[in-house]
Amino acid sequence: MTIAPVRSTDSQTLIADSTHQLLAEADGIADPRRQELLDEVVILNAPVARSIASRYRRKGVDSDDLDQVAYLGLVKAANGYRPDASTAFLSYAVPTIRGELKRYFRDCAWVVRPPRRVQEMQGSIAAAEPELTQQLGHLPTDEETAEALGTDPGEVAEAASVRGCFNTLSLDAPAATDTGARLVDTVADAEEGYELVENVHTLTPAVSDLDDRDRQILALRFCGGLTQEEIGNELGVSQMQVSRLLRNILDRLRTELTVPRD
Repeated sequence: MTIAPVRSTDSQTLIADSTHQLLAEADGIADPRRQELLDEVVILNAPVARSIASRYRRKGVDSDDLDQVAYLGLVKAANGYRPDASTAFLSYAVPTIRGELKRYFRDCAWVVRPPRRVQEMQGSIAAAEPELTQQLGHLPTDEETAEALGTDPGEVAEAASVRGCFNTLSLDAPAATDTGARLVDTVADAEEGYELVENVHTLTPAVSDLDDRDRQILALRFCGGLTQEEIGNELGVSQMQVSRLLRNILDRLRTELTVPRD
């Protein structure tokens, strides 16, 4: 039977293609045209920066300030990205933006200050993480970060453990809505959409290497919510075959996300 391919949304594909073309055109040319092209890259990908900044809200920092810091990270990513690298632009930009936000919290948003050496370690980690991500093809582990910085993994882990010591808001403060709700009314809410944005951009390069059938199986299972038996009926294969195929697909994606590409 003929299996229709499962594709990304047209808008995501258009933005990714346009970003790639702009960065390729900007590579090797001089200002001011180069800066104009990079500005277009920033405008195209600004929604991603805002989504990442949203994950850091409700920590005592104004939302507009977070957006500005995220935009700064996006600008740095556009200027620092190498078009000839195997890592996709967003796979490089996302940790760059996150690093800029973490640096902002380190320098401007402490309410309980950890030792200076821990603050300095956080700054070193934030500065090194984007470059390591581009080199390794995945977010660096504590061990990989420690090796790059010439320090002990325990020092890296300690710096990561105090990232929550930021300014606080009163739980009676108004929430960022027009409903009159207080912040305490929203504390327990969990928003997974922002993390989903990052996960999608991280997975996109790996999923794009799959064939049409493998992408369809992923879509039926994780987007359509079909059981393995239902997928087998859809594709005309047995449930056991679907189980084996799905396991192989997931193993391949894990490998793509953990092993640097050549």
